[in-house]
Amino acid sequence: MKCPFCASDDTQVIDSRVSEPGDSIRRRRKCTACQKRFTTYETVELRLPQVVKTNGNRADFDTDRLRVGFARALHKRPVPTEFVDAAIDRIVSRVLSQGEREIASRQLGEMVMEELYKLDKVAYIRFASVYRSFQDVSDFRDALKEVEAVRRPRKAARRPA
Repeated sequence: MKCPFCASDDTQVIDSRVSEPGDSIRRRRKCTACQKRFTTYETVELRLPQVVKTNGNRADFDTDRLRVGFARALHKRPVPTEFVDAAIDRIVSRVLSQGEREIASRQLGEMVMEELYKLDKVAYIRFASVYRSFQDVSDFRDALKEVEAVRRPRKAARRPA
């Protein structure tokens, strides 16, 4: 670490402390050349992957865009903000755990659909209608059947006693 006062490369750590939330380390340093003290902070830098769109363009991963997508799908639906935040956190965790430098927008969209399906079926249908480019009523009907099939399991045939 270079000294901010004299630009010397020779500094030593005097004290290290973990911050209150535990997400960074505060280091007190002393320059051996000019004897001045300064503080540095060490934090983890998580690099989210680039999103590869269907047309081949690349864009930075943006959690705000995820939030907007959820907000549109959940417009006027009774889903608490905490649940949406948790869903977005799960998506970001999944993306980070893959460890890839790029992720296809289709894959990201599927993750959003999975989370919406858990949160609210109407929001899931809304998102699916745009995401999967529904062309007519039959596309909606198919999506509704998909939701209904999971919601109402088939009854087992009764056996005679």
